[in-house]
Amino acid sequence: MASIEKRGENSWRLVVETGYDPSGKRLKRYKTIKIEDQALLKTTKRLKDHLQEELMKFKIEVEAGEYIAPEKMTFGAFVKEWEDKYASKHLAEKTLYTYQSNLKNRILPAFSHLRIDQIKTMHIVSFINSLSDEGKRLGFRKGNLSAGTIEINHRILKNIFKRAVEWKLIKDNPVAGAKKPLVKHKQIIPYDEDEVQDLLLALQKEPIHWRIMITLALTTALRRGELLALEWKHVDWNTGTIDVLQSVSMSPAGNAHVKEPKTKNSKRKVSLPNSMLEELREYYLHKIKERDKIGDRWQGGDYFFMFCHPDGKAFHQERPYLWFRHFIKKNKLRYIRFHDLRHTSATLLINQGVHAKIISERLGHGNINTTMNVYGHALRSADQSAADKFETILLRKQGQQGRK
Repeated sequence: MASIEKRGENSWRLVVETGYDPSGKRLKRYKTIKIEDQALLKTTKRLKDHLQEELMKFKIEVEAGEYIAPEKMTFGAFVKEWEDKYASKHLAEKTLYTYQSNLKNRILPAFSHLRIDQIKTMHIVSFINSLSDEGKRLGFRKGNLSAGTIEINHRILKNIFKRAVEWKLIKDNPVAGAKKPLVKHKQIIPYDEDEVQDLLLALQKEPIHWRIMITLALTTALRRGELLALEWKHVDWNTGTIDVLQSVSMSPAGNAHVKEPKTKNSKRKVSLPNSMLEELREYYLHKIKERDKIGDRWQGGDYFFMFCHPDGKAFHQERPYLWFRHFIKKNKLRYIRFHDLRHTSATLLINQGVHAKIISERLGHGNINTTMNVYGHALRSADQSAADKFETILLRKQGQQGRK
């Protein structure tokens, strides 16, 4: 049974009965709706039809078990609904893991006990500001949270409350009025040619797979996931190129996922220096012997990754980063991230006068504007260097005229 009760000048309460409890008491679900359309309020038949339609939709929601009562729903309870009805179906596995980690460690302790409809913009602003306080970082690296992590927490809250608005649980998204945190990106200072030489020299003492991976990262500017997804079938020994066709990521459970690369333009051919190609031939023979030795214990399945464990299993995406961090510390090299090998590669090409369009295609950027934005400083420096060369020519000419 369902009914409509008038509650005020422009509000009505929808009532849907759902049966009886063990004591015989009727169980009811309630939903209050307000109508702001003055024209609708003045039209009796249209208003009645509208209310009946809302009652029918509410009845369907209740009978389907999808109705959430805002006056009883806490933020913590809603997050469970959000995870079940949205996050688990629409977020990538790694993104979901990141969201759940931040929810558990930071967001739920602050909001879990509050009713979803009582959380206001000021609550969000205060929470975001609190994340900048000293000592908010968890784990072995104590200290302040990065601006990027704070921005992720803002994004998570915005996503959750957006769903609450879409599902008619609340009218407005309180995060909409909370200014997005300003993310200040650290200036990238890639290795110069001398530092690259020191790096390559230090690599000669390392296992062959690490030596090849780091050298390949420098000479191709591939992303970490693209490097880990390279298979031997992607090497064209005749043309001296590699096909970048996929990327690999690892789930929190440790399962490798081979997927399409970051963007459409990320699928590309990248030419290799002859010396790099020769090193790859040597490394290929090494991996063939390694696989033959493993025999029936091979666990690579249909994949024959260029960089993997001896049994064929894909490397976890954090493995190159962790190894590289230890490597540069051990060899007393200036600290850069693994990803900065990509920036180093691009900057070296810029300094050699390679056209930005070629560099953009090599990097797999969506368009040249991305390259110009990321490497604008290096390109301006190269442009100044070009101007200085003209200055040398002009001064030489002036000197010749002075001798006449």
